[in-house]
Amino acid sequence: MKRTLQSGLLVLCGLGLLRISLVTDLCLRYVKESMRPLLIASGCVLVLLGVVSAVLDRRRHKQEYGGHGHDHSHVPRVAWLLLLPALSLLCYAPPALGAYTASRQPPKPIAQQSEFAPLAAISPLPMTLSDFTSRVQQDRARAIKGRTVLMTGIVTPHGKGSWDLTRIIINCCAADAQSVKVRVYGGPVLPANTWVTVTGVWHPAGTLGTASAAVALDARTVKKVPRPINGYQDALPLPTARTP
Repeated sequence: MKRTLQSGLLVLCGLGLLRISLVTDLCLRYVKESMRPLLIASGCVLVLLGVVSAVLDRRRHKQEYGGHGHDHSHVPRVAWLLLLPALSLLCYAPPALGAYTASRQPPKPIAQQSEFAPLAAISPLPMTLSDFTSRVQQDRARAIKGRTVLMTGIVTPHGKGSWDLTRIIINCCAADAQSVKVRVYGGPVLPANTWVTVTGVWHPAGTLGTASAAVALDARTVKKVPRPINGYQDALPLPTARTP
């Protein structure tokens, strides 16, 4: 493979990174929002390296061959495999993590907690899925009993009459993804991967405040919402992101 083609691959990879991180929001399918500046910087560096390499190789070729002859330099054929991810970033982006991934994962373990702050006196009460799980299974005061809560996540189909409200959590990228789930009973069952906000009360099953309590909700309302910016965190929803 000629050196000019090597430079071209660097430029293609850089343009692919810039496309998914600067031109569009596709990078949010695989990494957290905070990683975007690093992807943009990496794309710029790859494009710059490719351009500089091409210019330097052209000058070297003129000096060695006087503008005539051929450059017989080459690298192993396996280097052509770099073309695949470059074209993928430019032409096709794999789908975001969602219900398919969550349905095949056990729920993320929730940290043990012995003390809980009083719940705010508002209704519905916004909560994260992790907070709801902790309150249901660890709060001996049973402060969650009878409270109407509000949570946001994606729809993960489970079975007839119920589904899981899910948040997928990543620490760095899609490779370390884990999920937090709350079983939902009642309300309309929207298609898998739909972002929804659910209001409801704890579904009475097991003993509240112990590990036997069901991490479940009897839904009162289920409302379709856009994907929030912090979609890969178990957090209260922030302003919505542009659709990748």
